[in-house]
Amino acid sequence: MRRFLQAITDRVTTKKGMWTTLAIWLVVTMAMAVFAPGAKEYEVTSIDSLPEDAQSVIAQSKADQYFSDNAGIPAILVFQADKGEIALEDLASITDEIVAADIKGVVEVIPLSALPPQAAAGFFSEDKTTAVVPLTLDESLENKEIKASKEKIEEVVGDASELNLYITGPAGIAADSLDLFSRADVVLILSTVGLILVLLIVIYRSPLLALIPLLAAAFVYEAVMQILGLMGMAGLEIGNQTLSIMSILLFAAVIDYSLFVFSRFREELKDHEDKFEAMKLAMRETGMPVFFSGGTVLAAMLVLFFAEFGDYRNFAPTFAMALAVIMIASITLVPALFTLFGRKSFWPKVPRVGEEKVKSNSIWSRVGRFVTSKPGVAVALVSAFLLLSAGNMFNLKYEFNTMNSFPEDMPSRKGYNILEEKFEKGDLAPTTVIYEGKEAVSEDQQKALATELSSKALVSNVRLNGVAEEGRVLNYQLTFVESPYSVEAMDAMEAIITDKEKIADDSGLDGKLYFAGETAGSVDDRSTNDRDLIVIVALETLLIFVMLIVLTKTIRMPIYMMGTILVSFLAALGLGMFLTNLFFDIDTISNRVPLYSFVFLVALGIDYNIMLVSRFQEERKKHPVKKAVEIAVANTGGVISSAGLILAATFAVLMTQPIQLLFVFGFIVAVGILLDTFLIRGILLPGLIVFFEKDKAVKAES
Repeated sequence: MRRFLQAITDRVTTKKGMWTTLAIWLVVTMAMAVFAPGAKEYEVTSIDSLPEDAQSVIAQSKADQYFSDNAGIPAILVFQADKGEIALEDLASITDEIVAADIKGVVEVIPLSALPPQAAAGFFSEDKTTAVVPLTLDESLENKEIKASKEKIEEVVGDASELNLYITGPAGIAADSLDLFSRADVVLILSTVGLILVLLIVIYRSPLLALIPLLAAAFVYEAVMQILGLMGMAGLEIGNQTLSIMSILLFAAVIDYSLFVFSRFREELKDHEDKFEAMKLAMRETGMPVFFSGGTVLAAMLVLFFAEFGDYRNFAPTFAMALAVIMIASITLVPALFTLFGRKSFWPKVPRVGEEKVKSNSIWSRVGRFVTSKPGVAVALVSAFLLLSAGNMFNLKYEFNTMNSFPEDMPSRKGYNILEEKFEKGDLAPTTVIYEGKEAVSEDQQKALATELSSKALVSNVRLNGVAEEGRVLNYQLTFVESPYSVEAMDAMEAIITDKEKIADDSGLDGKLYFAGETAGSVDDRSTNDRDLIVIVALETLLIFVMLIVLTKTIRMPIYMMGTILVSFLAALGLGMFLTNLFFDIDTISNRVPLYSFVFLVALGIDYNIMLVSRFQEERKKHPVKKAVEIAVANTGGVISSAGLILAATFAVLMTQPIQLLFVFGFIVAVGILLDTFLIRGILLPGLIVFFEKDKAVKAES
């Protein structure tokens, strides 16, 4: 592999190779921009997360099969009066107007004017200031069409009444999410580019050093977005969260690898006058670590194909393809661009032949000397801090209510909050219970089953909703006392699902029970996520460990590298949650965050360990262990610390997103990257190398 990469980089860093490389990137990127569709054309606001064999998914398919009238995308119209009570006549008039408007996509509206007063009273809150009207949209509607239908409903209601209207439920959330992410994507890209540009200029005080990596990132971004468009044309669904995180990953990785390349290029320019020779030698030492670093991230993303959860599996093809393009760019486009500008890249601090490569009084030179002189102290101090931070893991609390992840001023969340305040919590999302038997169920058996279900913990009410297949199939609506998204309701639901065979037997029935709805789905979500967390962590750790053995040609070094990065991940999660609670008053996280964080922190954090260890092994050929560690820390410290700051800041841009999941994820990854940059790579890993490798060095020298 090393010889193959050297053959590529040796050709790219010649004058002819440089121009050829730049021309190929320009022509290919422009051609794709003209002829290929963009990724945005295939972006969706949500992915089917649960696998097809999940119990709640099977249950929902049973409900759709036997009770097709209930199929469609539900919306809940929440009406609230500014003053006084809502009159039934006024609300009935509004629903009649919605029906008369014949809005495209609206399949069914509860006809309040046709209901007796006793039945209609169930749609009003106890104080009569709030009312809800269920509405169903055609299940084939795309999100843009749902948004158009929602706007038309709001227009009709606005003309017919002065009541405040909030549209919530799946349809309302889908429409609002489309608005949120259409604005957020622009903010994300502009914030990312602007922040990187400012940080590069502040850190390196060179305009070209700031613009060249961003130019490379722009080429890569355009290529990746068009390739994703082609993948979307072939059938890939691209989640908007996936696209947001991918954009951050792309810019972060391209900038990171650009910094590693130009740092070594600057060193070689102090030994060689010719810029082509300097870049050739720089890439011979940097090409393999940079390419291999990208390979570890790529491998980490491919592991996500083994996940059962739809969101995680959606990451795999999108991120893997992006990393493949980034890896190619890191050994072709990036060195070609820096070679094109040569020494001018570093203006006004142009490197000259004969200059000192690293100042002996630099911060990282002093850190290197401290670590090599007192490795035990260095390792003990950092380890104590990391373990203390990781201890907060035991205080993690998970949030399963996706509505709480959206901004408080989002209309569908406002409507949801009003429902939660004015109506029974369990009514927000009732559970659908389907009984499927071989024989018709008698009326006594129907009542017995309802009684058995009602006797279970936290169940508030069970009501028969329908009968199908000549009495063989029953449809019940079950509500809990607690919020359907609460951990208590989920635990109660899980206990009922576990006992479903006994419930049927005790009711005198010989058939099967199925449970669909938000609470049952959350139970499957939790168990699927727990399974994926174990599988992905184990597979990714093993895979990257094996790759590190191949790179370092030793077993001990990968143990140090993986051990420190795993401890760093736990510390980042614990410390990150402590700080989000302290500074942002967020004390719960989505159960997606730990796996999201693991994948990125391990994959990206290991990059810095690879750069340090690669330099250590290079210097070890000429120096004893302590000296090799000192030189490696001093020479890689500046570029890795600046790369880490930029990478952390780039992921922190996710905190501008309107979804709390992305906010917390971006913050935790930023914290973890800073830990990796300054404590793991700068102190802990070098200290461990000195501490455990010195005996071998003594024997070798003796």
